[in-house]
Amino acid sequence: MSHVKGHPPGPNAQHTIVSFAPNSWSPGSSRPVSRTSSRAPSGAHAIASSKANGHTNGKAKALRREEEDFSDLDSEDEMGDRRPPLHRPTDGRSHQPLLHKDDEERGRTGYDDPSDLPERPTFSRRSTMRSRSPDTQAKLATRKKYTYAAFFLGLSLVSFVIQTETAVYIQHELGWNKAFCMLYFTHGSWSLLWPFQLLILRIQKWNMPWETFWRRHVYLIRTTAQMVETQDLLVPRNQHSPVPYMLRMTAFVTCSLTIAGGSWYVAVNMTSPSDLTAIYNCSAFFAYAFSVPLLKDKVRFDKSFAVLVAIIGVLVVAYGDANPTKHGGKSGGSVGGGPPDGEAKEASTRVLGNLIIGVGSVLYGLYEVLYKKLACPPEGCSPGRAMVFANTFGSLIGCFTLTVLWIPLPILHWTGLEKFELPHGEAAWLLAISVLANAVFSGSFLVLISLTSPVLSSVAALLTIFLVAIVDWMWTGVPLSPAAIAGGLLIIGAFILLTWSTYREMMEDRRRREIDLSESDTDKEDD
Repeated sequence: MSHVKGHPPGPNAQHTIVSFAPNSWSPGSSRPVSRTSSRAPSGAHAIASSKANGHTNGKAKALRREEEDFSDLDSEDEMGDRRPPLHRPTDGRSHQPLLHKDDEERGRTGYDDPSDLPERPTFSRRSTMRSRSPDTQAKLATRKKYTYAAFFLGLSLVSFVIQTETAVYIQHELGWNKAFCMLYFTHGSWSLLWPFQLLILRIQKWNMPWETFWRRHVYLIRTTAQMVETQDLLVPRNQHSPVPYMLRMTAFVTCSLTIAGGSWYVAVNMTSPSDLTAIYNCSAFFAYAFSVPLLKDKVRFDKSFAVLVAIIGVLVVAYGDANPTKHGGKSGGSVGGGPPDGEAKEASTRVLGNLIIGVGSVLYGLYEVLYKKLACPPEGCSPGRAMVFANTFGSLIGCFTLTVLWIPLPILHWTGLEKFELPHGEAAWLLAISVLANAVFSGSFLVLISLTSPVLSSVAALLTIFLVAIVDWMWTGVPLSPAAIAGGLLIIGAFILLTWSTYREMMEDRRRREIDLSESDTDKEDD
């Protein structure tokens, strides 16, 4: 206890603790201020300032809460699911005042035994995430990414086999062979990717109100598009709308895809199926060639060797059999499945067709790299977010095709190059199956490129050549030829080698980033 200097306490004086507030007196003034009176204004000031900043801080907190909710597709849980109620005391003390009566009169708080204090609330999910080391989180993220990639790889292979088998039957057995019309239907069907994806997400979040679900979904797509435009995971709050950028990239990527896919349909009647299959699948090599300057990929011997082995496998399959190899195009359509080539094509026409499909192979490799560079989120984005955005961008390609690329249809009809004619009967519903199968393949292929790389995705697509041969063997009973077996094994070996090389490269980059971070932390400590 203390008293004011110069005024000795009387016999009935109250023992009041006083102090000089540093901001409550001026020079020459020695007015004491009690600790009780000094606390009251500061508490009122805190309440007033919190009310004054309520609107601004409320918006900021809401934005931070939304960003936390959308940090990953898997974190789109309801707030009540991931935030357990606070641990409240159950002994009847929850409504007692914080200060004892004697302490309130003196103007000081009472201090209880720390063991009597209630436990702090625990948040199981976030505390678990914080307890994980960065190395463990990186391994879990890598495993999750490759799990997603493996699923969509299997889905793309199955859907591509279905597309190839139905397209071969429509063109060769039923006689409906409209190249650009099939291209228009095939790419236009990609517009169904986003609605179908939205339906699946809605079924997963059926108990969530529609307004909340829609707001979260739009926020997820918008912020991911901003990441794509800036190529940065940290999007500034004042970032402008990503809509103009996405419209430009959609038009650019769709036009390059249409030219690359259209070359298949132009060359299919000008060259042999073997040449078409061999040259068209060289797009894996061109994807690797364009990845070096555009994506800054390193030239590695193991990746180069894997791509070379895959192309050799394609050549063995294409030219090792007397019968034409049955193969489908990534933009729909098919080739092969008919009689042997023989001399069906004139030399001049065959050379021109090979040149056209060669240009298409280069453009298709360029399309895959451009999509990775211009329309995929940067490295470090969660697999769920990348999957949602890939299907959304695929739908944008389909909508652009339906609204713009119908223009060549009447031109081709009036000039007589391709009479517009819709299929009927069996050809109609088989074409619907083929088109929907291509939409599934294309959506899975876009997700695969976004999660891995254009080179790995292109080599993975070559596996369909061997799978189609296996399906024909199981369906028709015709055994596989030695060339098909040898070429298929080469392609499979190349894919395994390329997968291992990609995994090694990713782990090396992760270790390099960890070393850079540790060195930067050391430099900061030295400073």
